[in-house]
Amino acid sequence: MATRTTTLRGQTVRALLQPVRVLARLAAFILVRTAQRALSHGHYARAERLFGLALRIAERMLGPNDHLVGAVLSDLGMVHKYQGRLDEAERAYRRAHAVFLAARGEVAGELHGLGKRDEAETLLRRALAVFERTYGAHHYEIAVTMNDLAAVCEAKGDTAEAERLYRRALAIKDKRLGSEHAEIATSLNSLAMLCRAQGREAEANQLYRRALAILERAHGPSHPSTVACRENLDALLSGVQ
Repeated sequence: MATRTTTLRGQTVRALLQPVRVLARLAAFILVRTAQRALSHGHYARAERLFGLALRIAERMLGPNDHLVGAVLSDLGMVHKYQGRLDEAERAYRRAHAVFLAARGEVAGELHGLGKRDEAETLLRRALAVFERTYGAHHYEIAVTMNDLAAVCEAKGDTAEAERLYRRALAIKDKRLGSEHAEIATSLNSLAMLCRAQGREAEANQLYRRALAILERAHGPSHPSTVACRENLDALLSGVQ
């Protein structure tokens, strides 16, 4: 009985706290929008104050790793960049990067699983923008984020955008890791699945075979990733959906 009472009390506390989090998110959002307008008019000091206030609210009420914290840090980094305070801009971008890196897999995956694909896409695109500003266009984290974003776009039915992202991720990985790295096979497998879903079976066949060859060399024939890729190829060849 004591355990059940404790559980119910915890659920009640969470339920009471949830409206506070909603209000905090709304307040931060309003501040961010106002700050963005100030930034667009060149009022950098005002924008910095408003973004700073939004950041304090978000960190205190939502936690330091909430994706809104990352978004505000990204905007704050942009203000510092326009002000010529490049060291502070880099620190803000790196903090935003850390937040988005933590949130990318956990939050985006959870949102995607709950069917909240628009929210997952927004989070991943914001993370992508931060990574590109921080590291340039060809960093490994950009490729990983593009791959996650492509999966969300594919689930939403935007196959053209999904394919574009998969191919960009593949190109970055090929440049950064080399054409025989196992991560290349991951992108090839994702792209092959997309091609098969579109009825482009010959192209999917080639992609699966290339991915399988890489995985067999990298991990051996019995590795779970190798087995999964081989099963995908076998299903394609046998016509199993």
